[in-house]
Amino acid sequence: MIKDQSYQKINYSRSELEHRYGPQVHILSDSFLLTHLAKLCSPETEQPIINQLVEALYSNLVKTIINCEFPQKKFFTTTRMATTHPQGTFESELIDTAQKAVTVNLARAGTYPSHICYNALNYILDPKNVRQDHISINRTMNQSDQVTGAKLSGHKIGGGIKNTIVLFPDPMGATGSTIISALNTYKKEVEGPAQKFIAVHLIVTPEYLKAVTEAHPELIIYAVRLDRGLSSPKIFETIPGTFWSEEKGLNAKQYIVPGGGGFGEIMNNAFV
Repeated sequence: MIKDQSYQKINYSRSELEHRYGPQVHILSDSFLLTHLAKLCSPETEQPIINQLVEALYSNLVKTIINCEFPQKKFFTTTRMATTHPQGTFESELIDTAQKAVTVNLARAGTYPSHICYNALNYILDPKNVRQDHISINRTMNQSDQVTGAKLSGHKIGGGIKNTIVLFPDPMGATGSTIISALNTYKKEVEGPAQKFIAVHLIVTPEYLKAVTEAHPELIIYAVRLDRGLSSPKIFETIPGTFWSEEKGLNAKQYIVPGGGGFGEIMNNAFV
């Protein structure tokens, strides 16, 4: 059996943007993902390329999250060479396949991202410990088209979340109302406690980060990009989060700027 010291502890290093939003927030610094996201946000990009880009982005995001947030366990792998060499068994720390995980489909923008994460988790974990839940939720608006919250119109939650890592794949973290409402549902209505709650986004705003970290400080957040495009020129010269209250990424109708438009609309070709 090979017991190489190099593989007794696997340390994965993510590349992150420096910020002052707190240790639970991870804004990745990744040219590959940023390039894909830039193309996804372009008005020239249409289906089927839109969903292909979403798949590439979320496949890489979930890989990073599994590497950083999921527990490891020592495994012994008997290789095909074990029949001819006694050294044909390899020892290494790998992802603990017994870990429980749930990915939550926040319909409708989160439907396809959740499905991508669900497939990835089934390959890396024991599928008996992987589940996909479904929540039908949408923004509530006032007469000025401003977001006042989120309305949950139904859900299909398949069991408890005790000792479970729960993922919320949702492309746009704008106001935070959707994630806050979904987390409230799991905390109040579902048997737990969860091991971790993780929000998985393509784009987030400073306003979103402020709202969700105040409402649910234990929530871990991953994002490809931070958009604060309506901030003053002074803010763009500062490390994100330094003047958090002065940062702005939402317009009057609370859409993200520079953003990419409504992802629920473009992913489904349904502009309502």
